[in-house]
Amino acid sequence: MIIRSKAPLRISFAGGGTDVEPYISEQGGVVLSTTIDKYAYGSMRIREDPQITVTSLDYDIVAKYSMDEPLHHDDQLFLVKAVIHRLNQESRDQGLDLFLHSDAPPGSGLGSSSTLVVALIGLFHRWLHLPLTHYEIADLAYQIERVDLGFKGGKQDQYAATFGGFNFIEFSRDATVVNPLRVSADVLNELHYSLLLCYTGKTRRSDRIIDTQVKGYVERSEDVLRAMNELKQIALDLKNALLQGRLDDLGALLHEAWINKKRMAPPISNPHIDELYETARAHGALGGKISGAGGGGYMFFYCPFDKKHVIAEKLEALGAQAVDFNFDQHGLQTWEVG
Repeated sequence: MIIRSKAPLRISFAGGGTDVEPYISEQGGVVLSTTIDKYAYGSMRIREDPQITVTSLDYDIVAKYSMDEPLHHDDQLFLVKAVIHRLNQESRDQGLDLFLHSDAPPGSGLGSSSTLVVALIGLFHRWLHLPLTHYEIADLAYQIERVDLGFKGGKQDQYAATFGGFNFIEFSRDATVVNPLRVSADVLNELHYSLLLCYTGKTRRSDRIIDTQVKGYVERSEDVLRAMNELKQIALDLKNALLQGRLDDLGALLHEAWINKKRMAPPISNPHIDELYETARAHGALGGKISGAGGGGYMFFYCPFDKKHVIAEKLEALGAQAVDFNFDQHGLQTWEVG
């Protein structure tokens, strides 16, 4: 028997950065995001011996080790090993063959690392019949990344990948609440028709950007505090514009969100990203932003329908790559083969 899983990557419209501690506990954060039809995939085959084999297309490696082998933080597969150590306690006499890959590279800004963890948890959830709700799966993914391994980052990716769809997510010290948005089909179709997703050509290390942002907040930088608070309000305004079908307003609000996001930490943007953004705006885009922590990866723009193809051509001339996508409404999915 083979168990498979897939979890969707996400794009975040506004609020990213307010989902990071200690801002969550002290101020409360919000994020507006949607998942898209780009996925992290996992396949699991159960072995009769205690050996574990992991094949990762993203890192182009095949690794073999035993269940009792300790974690090493310099190992490219430490995320995988951390999930196994957390969830395979009851079946340590059985080994696993794991096959993993993602539609976007690590450092893409689409939440690929957290989404892979969610997909891995989905495999164990299915195999071991673990009594986990969606909230518990998302929180477990967060605990493995941020607590067990100490990776810097926020909370939005794990919840987006698990729940799927358009969500307005609220973060506080005591709870995370995922509010699914009932967006009409007409609005979704028009939004998809108007959004241009492109790959900047470079990935980045999000932890360093997040370190800079957190440092600014902890030191009570007035500019950082104001930017983060304004991003929360913009996320709420964007949610209302989306639900009411005011998509041109949504485009304008994306521009405001990008301006405030850049104020949180200088590494969020760079000359190449600024050139792409300014070129898109100069040729008609109402707004846009980098997806994720910034510094590289994917960007998206809200474009008038008759300008989208022109903007795509101009960005590709600067080295970016337009990417076809659609929205995903399902979140984490698992199934069995054979």
